[in-house]
Amino acid sequence: MKQKRHIVMLLTIASILLAPLIAMQFSTEVQWTAGDFIIAAILLSSFALLIEFLIRKKQQGKRRTVLILLAILTFLLLWGEMAVGLL
Repeated sequence: MKQKRHIVMLLTIASILLAPLIAMQFSTEVQWTAGDFIIAAILLSSFALLIEFLIRKKQQGKRRTVLILLAILTFLLLWGEMAVGLL
């Protein structure tokens, strides 16, 4: 079960990183550099590791759910800030 979850996480990260790569082939509005891909990969991998840690170490219940939702919100705010400067 753990290995399946790891494979799903890796495939999800790869899929997310493929979206701008494919978009760059069809539009000039998407202009990612190698550094952008590296930063995105680090951010996504860190987020996946945090979620994996929370799933493994925290007991079932509301506290784990709240921590995972807080991690997701933090990730989305950080991604949005880095992308377009939300804050």
